[in-house]
Amino acid sequence: MECRREENLKDCPCTWEPCSRKGVCCECIRYHLSHNEMPACFFPPDVERTYDRSIERFIEVYRERGGLGQ
Repeated sequence: MECRREENLKDCPCTWEPCSRKGVCCECIRYHLSHNEMPACFFPPDVERTYDRSIERFIEVYRERGGLGQ
């Protein structure tokens, strides 16, 4: 399967500008999971901007807001 980086970039919510994995979802997910984190697309925009991508923060937000994207 060919990576659709340019297409993925249109919807990528990551605000970390020097990120080399932006738009390459498989690399992004692999990287963040190896650091016990979740990728930016798992967080609402206000939380994503804090760069706290920890699994603990993901669970906290999910519980507080009753799901993703709220």
